[in-house]
Parts: sequence; C-alpha cells; structure tokens
Amino acid sequence: MHNKGYLYILLATFFFSSMEIALKLVVNQFNPIQINFIRFVIGSMVLWPMALRSLKAANLKLHYFHLPFFAITGFLCVIVSMTFFQLAIVYAQASLVAILFSCNAVFVIPLAHLFLKEKMTLISVSSLFLSLIGMYFIVNPEHIPNVLGVCFSLLAAITFALYGILGQIGRRRYGFNGLVLTFFSFVVGCVEMFMLMLLSHVPAIADAITQMGLTDFANIPFVKGVTWNSIPSLIYLGVFVTGLGYSLYFIAMDETSASTASITFFIKPALAPIMAAFILGDALHENTVVGITFIVIGSCLTFIVPGFQQYHQHHTHSHQYQ
Repeated sequence: MHNKGYLYILLATFFFSSMEIALKLVVNQFNPIQINFIRFVIGSMVLWPMALRSLKAANLKLHYFHLPFFAITGFLCVIVSMTFFQLAIVYAQASLVAILFSCNAVFVIPLAHLFLKEKMTLISVSSLFLSLIGMYFIVNPEHIPNVLGVCFSLLAAITFALYGILGQIGRRRYGFNGLVLTFFSFVVGCVEMFMLMLLSHVPAIADAITQMGLTDFANIPFVKGVTWNSIPSLIYLGVFVTGLGYSLYFIAMDETSASTASITFFIKPALAPIMAAFILGDALHENTVVGITFIVIGSCLTFIVPGFQQYHQHHTHSHQYQ
C-alpha cells in the first residue's frame, strides 16, 4: 500500500517541479493572466470527479454560506497568488521562481502563529531561519538578477501560504478535506477570474489600465494563441501539472500521511533548478546551490525531527511494557 503512495509522491513531485519550466516554455505565446485561467479551468475538470466522490464519502454537503469562504480562498489562490506567480515567470528564471515559491511552506510558520495561534517551536524557528539564509544566497542582494521577478516570486509564495492558512481554518470550521477545499477554491477562483477578464474588455477600464502601464491586464484574451501547436503544452499544464499534480498529491496523502506527502515540496526546490538547467539552460550558480541546500535542510527539519521524536517516544513507550 505504501509503495503505491510513494509512487504517487514521486509523480506529483515531478509534475510540480516541472511547472515553472512548462510555463516558461509558453510564456511568449499567451497573456500571463490568460494562461493562468486556462490551466486552472482544465485542472479543475480533472479534480472534479475525485472531489465530488470525496465529498460524498465524507457525507458532507455544500451550502450557500460556504460560498463567501470559497470566494476568498479562490480569489487569494487563483487570482492573487497565481497572478504574482505568472508574472514572476515572465520576469525571472524558472529555477529562481521554483526555489522561491517553494518557500511558501516557510512563510506558513509565522502566519500559522498569527492566525491559528500555533506555537513557534525551536524546530519551526530554526527551519524559518535556515530557509531565509537560503533565500539570501539565492537572491544575492548585492547582485539581484531581476528585482521584479524576485518580488513577484516572494509575493506569490507569501499569498499562497496565506491561502494555505485560510484552508486550515476552513477545514476546522467546515470539515472539508484538502481535495474538496482545493477543487472548490479553484472553481470559484476561475469564475472570478472570468468575470475580471470580461471587465478588462470594457473600453473605459481597458484604457485606464493601459494608461497605468499595466497592458497585460487590459483586454485579456480568452482563446488567442490556442492553436494545434500550443494544445500539447496546455494539456500538460492543465491536466498533468495542475490536475494530476494535485490529485496525486492528495491520493498520496491518503495512501501514506500528510507529513510524508509533504516531502514533495521539500524535493521541489532541489529538483526544479536541475530540470531547468537541463531543459531551459538556466545557469546553476554556486550561491544557488548553497541556497538550495539551506532551504532543503530547513524544510526537512520540520519533517524529519517530529517524525524522529514520535518514533523515539513510541520506541521508549513499547520498551516499558517488555
């Protein structure tokens, strides 16, 4: 049973690690907001049957009072965080975006303390500190490769971490699992984005946005660039990265555990830059390798140490009865 779970983790890790690379390959073919919308619509379709089955299995029903919650999570994830993420892809190397966005788990620590009243332990603070050192090496403030790209990557990571915190609040309040929360957040977020894309075609709004220099947000196309040549890329981004990536992650969680499945996001900051170097030719500098090492160690602290402590407690407890 666990072997199957580890296979799902491996596949989810590959799909998530290839996300920035796949987006970078089509960055010049689509409007950044448009590609964001397309991949989440396709991804939602893939998640649909599994989410409804999960909802039925848990004997839970959706009510109208759930809508404001999903409106907030959908807006924060699909529109805010993923728009920052998409803009980061435009302005920075795929490897840099992958590493910095992977640090969203680090930002969860102070946000969980602030909103969920979770204690900041020595392990969590150490993890945060090591990851921040890693980011310092990668960003290299004395020679920032692209200020806009770095800023958009960090804003995407912070807002995605906040989305994760809101998801935790929703799970506690309504009893929805991660798959159901993700699916309905995606769906409502796509509806909200569709409405905003329609508004961007209103002449007065489009002119005002253009005058502000934000041309990517004016007259956002819906199907422009969708050709026979671009369909394979869209299928990979929508079906495999967004849809199957999240599906496999949640199945892996059921097959193993939440903490075991989360190793996906600890491997990504190391794997994604290597993949970007081979596929896109992104340079892998020494400071980047040092930074990745700090981030991986910092992330693993939150995964390995609690697991070791639980094992030690169980081992000690069992010895007492021998």
